[in-house]
Amino acid sequence: MDRSYTSLSEAISALQKEGYTEDFNLCNAGIENKNKKKIHPASDLNVVKYYRFEGESNPDDNMILYVIETSHGEKGLLLDAYGAYSGNISDEMMQKLKLKG
Repeated sequence: MDRSYTSLSEAISALQKEGYTEDFNLCNAGIENKNKKKIHPASDLNVVKYYRFEGESNPDDNMILYVIETSHGEKGLLLDAYGAYSGNISDEMMQKLKLKG
């Protein structure tokens, strides 16, 4: 996992092969595992690594891919548009993801 990736799709594919197969979404209470319909508060999360990807022609295409493990053993990925959700999440989650509001 200590390598760099040239594209978001390359990173997602490689990380899924390493077992990070769950799909997480940010929500007010933390993150939601979309497949299992389970919500994890920030205190249950460990951000293992993150990768930044910048759009070649449009700054709106900037993304961060978070590699996350939960205290319940779930391993997955979370996409964020460079803090686009920072106004909708708790301070604890912002700190966990190191987002600046």
